[in-house]
Amino acid sequence: MALGKILWVDDEMESLQSQILFLKNKGYEVSSLTNGFDAVDYLKENPVDVVLLDETMPGITGLETLAKIKEVNTHVPVVLITKNETENLMDDAIGSQITDYLIKPVNPNQVLLSLKKIIDNRRLVAERTTTAYQQQFRNLFMALNSNPDHNEWMDIYKKLVYWELEMEKSDSPEMTDVLHAQKSEANTEFFKFVSKNYAKWVDPKSGDGPIMSHTLLKFKVLPHIEKGVPTFFVLIDNLRFDQWKAIQPVFAESFRILEEDTFYSILPTATQYSRNAMFAGLMPMDIEKQFHQQWKNDDDEGGKNLHEEEFFRGQIKRLKKENIKCSYTKVLNYQSGQELVNNMHNLLGNDLNIIVYNFVDMLSHARTEMEVLKELASDETSYRSVTKSWFEHSPLHQALKKIADKKINLVLATDHGSVRVKSPVKVIGDKQTTTNLRYKHGRNLNYEPKDVLAFRDPKEAGLPVPTVNSSYIFAKEDIFLCYPNNYNYYVNYYRNTFQHGGVSMEEMIIPVIRMGPKV
Repeated sequence: MALGKILWVDDEMESLQSQILFLKNKGYEVSSLTNGFDAVDYLKENPVDVVLLDETMPGITGLETLAKIKEVNTHVPVVLITKNETENLMDDAIGSQITDYLIKPVNPNQVLLSLKKIIDNRRLVAERTTTAYQQQFRNLFMALNSNPDHNEWMDIYKKLVYWELEMEKSDSPEMTDVLHAQKSEANTEFFKFVSKNYAKWVDPKSGDGPIMSHTLLKFKVLPHIEKGVPTFFVLIDNLRFDQWKAIQPVFAESFRILEEDTFYSILPTATQYSRNAMFAGLMPMDIEKQFHQQWKNDDDEGGKNLHEEEFFRGQIKRLKKENIKCSYTKVLNYQSGQELVNNMHNLLGNDLNIIVYNFVDMLSHARTEMEVLKELASDETSYRSVTKSWFEHSPLHQALKKIADKKINLVLATDHGSVRVKSPVKVIGDKQTTTNLRYKHGRNLNYEPKDVLAFRDPKEAGLPVPTVNSSYIFAKEDIFLCYPNNYNYYVNYYRNTFQHGGVSMEEMIIPVIRMGPKV
């Protein structure tokens, strides 16, 4: 079986017979034609893996032929072979989607290398990826077992995400399974680590912990504000680190990425807790004390994130930064996204512009409710793909492109991540118990202690006490918490959906990215 079908188009085909023979001996099937018209007709009837195309031919040129080839078959790889190294020609060729180009006189090994790069690329990348991961596997295993601190855990998670994305290029289900097993083991150890350290992190007296939701703005946004250079803080709700990596190339087209970092979401890793804590600069227990009228617990009536701007004003007042001229925009639907696009130029007069964009969270919830989205985002790979597709075509992307050529600071972050839940466990509680799948609070919770991180005194976790004797539990790894009644229905309905509120690397270790203009 041939390694690949090649069409070579050149008006001096006689002089290339030795090259064609060389490729045939290497296992390729090669057809040859002497002009662009015949090449276009040939491709209408015959599938090929690569076209080798001479640039200077009588009749129609290589670039003209290329344009016609792309009309016939958009995806066929074309290697342009040219005597001409001028920059304009290269720009035209690359703009016309050539896959590679070679400069005459070409040597047989150059052509072979180009073909291998194109035809064998996926196989070679897969082999290299598998080999490289096998070499890294032991290092990751050792890192997991060396009592990592909160910074080392962020590095471990970033490496696991890196290999997860690399494995997408590979066609090795076995190695992908090994990686998933290692990631699962990492989440088991991460849960133990968080269980041991979380109360200390959120204790204001300890001063020993990572940057978390309630300290993010103080340490990662406000220090970058400078007079005359507007800072944009963009919060995309529920954006995991791997989803950031999916949209990073889109950002990189318009902005220079200056710092790619992560921080820890507080528990519960849910919007009403983590995002309110972020804007208030306070743990939820303290928000309830200082903003008693505005704070809402899970079972209270009314919206839970209606006072973020007020909380933020309180934070900058406490930090004695009231002189910052700032705006706050929340985008909840397409219409308000378009209004943001139209208003971007007006925001350039502020020191700080906060933009909260709710899409990924809606996608996560809608995925649970809508069968079509269950198909579109059935696993992590497709979830990343849907996120990238959304962002590329979103009003948010349009809005940010409007300021890409301006002297600005841009900080992108999120409030929490999400995890795909697979393992149901039963929890029993009274009527006051909350319905969340990854965390619950109530007075008489009955659960398996090994499945959750429990705080009998919510204050230890920096959380308000909704009712007397309330305790909180947070699900570990990929567990979701179900009540015994209608148990099988809820298990089947929610299994493999993306949820948040609990303890996993995907929910807690989340991106904060600093960018600037490319110019």
